[in-house]
Amino acid sequence: MGVVRALLSKQTTKAGIITAIMFQLIFSVIWMTGYQGINDNMKNLTIAVVNEDQGIGKQIVEQVKAVPFQVIEENSLESAQALLENRSIQMVMHIPANFSQQLQTNGSQAALGYYINESNPQLIKSVMSSASATITGAVGKQVTIAGTQSVLTQAAGMPAEQAGAAAQQLSNKLTSELTSIHPVQNFASQMVPMMTVLASYVGSMLLAMNMEISSGMTGGAFSKWQRFAGRNLINVAAALIVSLAGSGMVLALGGQSEQGFFTMWMFQALFVLVFMLTAQVFILLLGVPGMLFNIILLSAQLVSSGAMVPRELLSGFYHGLSVIMPATYAVQGNMNILFGGSGTAGDVSALLIIGGCALVLGAAAVAVRKEKQPKGAPGAAQAPAQA
Repeated sequence: MGVVRALLSKQTTKAGIITAIMFQLIFSVIWMTGYQGINDNMKNLTIAVVNEDQGIGKQIVEQVKAVPFQVIEENSLESAQALLENRSIQMVMHIPANFSQQLQTNGSQAALGYYINESNPQLIKSVMSSASATITGAVGKQVTIAGTQSVLTQAAGMPAEQAGAAAQQLSNKLTSELTSIHPVQNFASQMVPMMTVLASYVGSMLLAMNMEISSGMTGGAFSKWQRFAGRNLINVAAALIVSLAGSGMVLALGGQSEQGFFTMWMFQALFVLVFMLTAQVFILLLGVPGMLFNIILLSAQLVSSGAMVPRELLSGFYHGLSVIMPATYAVQGNMNILFGGSGTAGDVSALLIIGGCALVLGAAAVAVRKEKQPKGAPGAAQAPAQA
């Protein structure tokens, strides 16, 4: 028991226990509040309907509007797919021009087309795949029978009872075709954006803390501005090395990258550097206790970045918070690079702005810190001249 008392008497042991407790409390509060109401927010997901059929297609559009999602109508499949590419919508439903004709032609099937973008959180694919099956089933049971019966009665002069029986037989002619753009090879690849954000920010937190300890160990040998410049030079070099290791390992273990290794490496180096600049702000301002705020920031970014749950399903607070968080743009850019998408120009610009702001805030934190007098500098305490 003596060794236990000896260990517990050390401030580092107490700090470690407190940190472990704070991780539990902070993650519990942020994740429970951040993911609360996810099911209720499913209505924020959007389906675009492109109807090229002027017969039964009009009835189908009205039927689709009853689903628990936002439904918008697009004039062309190309414009709808552009929205899907940019992740502005979550699925496209296409009713082809010959849909009514195929439904009434013997020996043929009428197909509803669905398009989803897999360069998204896994939940999007799961929810929209289920939605496509539900919509097809509802259309087959209700709209198709009624619409076909009306067409047969009016066009062929068939009695209503016979038309209804024929329509019932035709209802099983409805099928669906689900097309995925930017398919993800496996679940491991799907988790890479979240993994890189988690690993990169935790690493940045630890680097910032250890750099602060190292800076203090230099004593008064360097001015605070020299130490600030030195730690940022190390940040740049470390970002390149850390991202090289991360990107190389992902690809070595079978991960995918649509835009190649170099683009993946350079983009990860950028957001790792921004993470480092962001994490060091609280350390520069408060010292090692600033790690508490970094834990809060880590948890908030994992919830709001869109790596696990689409940002559209988050509450207004967390959705708004995601706009100013670097992890949001790291995840979006990673998805575009790894799986395919609309490009990374917007994400790179956002990261540069956030990184620049973090650098300015870090400089401001250094400015308000008291300067340690360099050794041997003028004004240092001198020994009395007289014995």
